[in-house]
Amino acid sequence: MSVSPLRLRRLRENPRLRKLVSEHKLFTQDLVQPVFVKEGLEGRAAIASMPGQFQFSETEAVKEAQKIESLGIPALILFGIPAKKDTRGLEAFSKKGIIQRAVAKIKKNCPKLLVITDVCLCEYLSHGHCGHVRRGRVLNDASVATLARVALSHAEAGADVVAPSDMMDGRVLAIRRLLDKRGFEHLPVISYAVKYASAFYSPFRDAAENAPGFGDRSGYQMNPANAREAFRETEADLAEGADLVLVKPALGYGDIIHRVKEKFSCPVGCYSVSGEYAMIKAAAERGWIDEKKVVFETHLSMKRAGAGFIVSYWAKDIARWGKGGSS
Repeated sequence: MSVSPLRLRRLRENPRLRKLVSEHKLFTQDLVQPVFVKEGLEGRAAIASMPGQFQFSETEAVKEAQKIESLGIPALILFGIPAKKDTRGLEAFSKKGIIQRAVAKIKKNCPKLLVITDVCLCEYLSHGHCGHVRRGRVLNDASVATLARVALSHAEAGADVVAPSDMMDGRVLAIRRLLDKRGFEHLPVISYAVKYASAFYSPFRDAAENAPGFGDRSGYQMNPANAREAFRETEADLAEGADLVLVKPALGYGDIIHRVKEKFSCPVGCYSVSGEYAMIKAAAERGWIDEKKVVFETHLSMKRAGAGFIVSYWAKDIARWGKGGSS
């Protein structure tokens, strides 16, 4: 009996069948929308290097959260920009700080929305680094102690999840211990366990107003040349009490997402960062690419790599475009 030649196109010609047999799909429920809230701002301010993205006042941040919730997006992640920076990061853990106030207001007005807070010091320290500095060197242990206080202040304000992004050694353990001691043993920690010192972050410096005043962050963020190191970082953070881990950036790091997902049983997400957003926006504005198609393709690649959730500046657009679908 002769065997018919393999014809895989049979599964592709009919668009309905093509969609039915899709191995991966992108849903609104997979997404987290970043939100920047700035103290002292009236209304909202456009971020020049990230067209369509804004810094929000407290009032506008609540309105933005309500839009996010209405679109069915399950979560947002908050970044705060204080009116005053110093060398101690006092505003980062102040009970009346910009993030603390914003969290309380958003939770009051959007009770169904998962509010994640970024835990870092770069927006609050006058030199722009993610930890305390002495004689030009970023101090690990002193920074960790402050970061734990920051995470606790977010928890006390009503945050649902805290997400340390600083890449200091031991910060997850310090945060977990302090949260547990103060009665927040139920509060999950998303660790930016695998955060590379990437050139893709540049537009975020405009959004968060946190460009380092000297040097760069390669002394504590990961070397883009390293892959196995991602395992050591993830393993350490899980052992310290992290509940979920995040890989950042996403585009260009699909191999890392996949390898971390395959090796560890915890939920793994990724962050589609500002540079990825800016490049696609710039090309789309010039008519060189179809923004919607490219966004779905890149985000599907993140899901295909193994990301269970994606922090994305396109979250609202994806929800509007496809109502969670991939077409």
